Amino acid sequence: MDRHPQQYYTVAEVAQMMRVSGMTIYRLIKAGELRALRVGHSYRVPAQALDDYLASGGSQWPEDTRVVGA
Repeated sequence: MDRHPQQYYTVAEVAQMMRVSGMTIYRLIKAGELRALRVGHSYRVPAQALDDYLASGGSQWPEDTRVVGA
C-alpha cells in the first residue's frame, strides 16, 4: 500500500489563513461544515478538507454573509 503523507493544520493556522477568529473555525467544525480530526483536546484540519471547504465557497453559510467575487 502506497501512502502519501497528508498535511494537517491547527485551528489557529486555519484561522490565520482565512483571516477569521479561531472561534469561527471551531463553529465550522462543530457544524460539520469543515472536516477535522480530534487529537486529544485539540483539532487538526486536513489540508484537503480545507481545500474542499474553500472550493465550495462556504456554501453552508447564509446567503447574506458570503463574499461574492472575492
